[in-house]
Amino acid sequence: MSELDRVCDRPNCSNPAHVHLTEVVDNKMSTQYLCKSCAEEKGLNPASEQGVAVSEFLEQLTRGDDADEAASVSEPCTFCGLSLDGFRETGRLGCPHCYTNFEPGLRRLLSRIHGAARHKGKVYLPPDPAAAELDRRLDDLRRRLRSAVETEDFERAATLRDQIRELEPAGSP
Repeated sequence: MSELDRVCDRPNCSNPAHVHLTEVVDNKMSTQYLCKSCAEEKGLNPASEQGVAVSEFLEQLTRGDDADEAASVSEPCTFCGLSLDGFRETGRLGCPHCYTNFEPGLRRLLSRIHGAARHKGKVYLPPDPAAAELDRRLDDLRRRLRSAVETEDFERAATLRDQIRELEPAGSP
């Protein structure tokens, strides 16, 4: 279902959803799609929002206060050719080299949006491939153990049980 086809999530309401509400409470995120009237009942006022385009927002934020600063980022990216105006229109950089080419403007932009130009939040850590392989191996052994118990091959089941215990991390069930 596309975002445009969404229906209000509130019970007994089948109006088209116009508001996407994401709430984070106690580190748990919940998402709701609400129609205008249900959003107003929750204290949200979607009618009062002017719907400022991202490009307008970025243009306001990246507009240099100083002519020298604006000139320093007016050159297009040397790798992909994207200009600062192109970034303002789309809200997307063209390539990794844009970060270097537009660094002064991006630092100001990040400082205005986040209060700092350095990341201070959580860091994404990709899953450990060794842990994924261990999980696959343990799942296979548990499946084989169930099969051995079902066929009453208790010697094989005991061997598989011991292999699982050796591989399981300490404190696992």
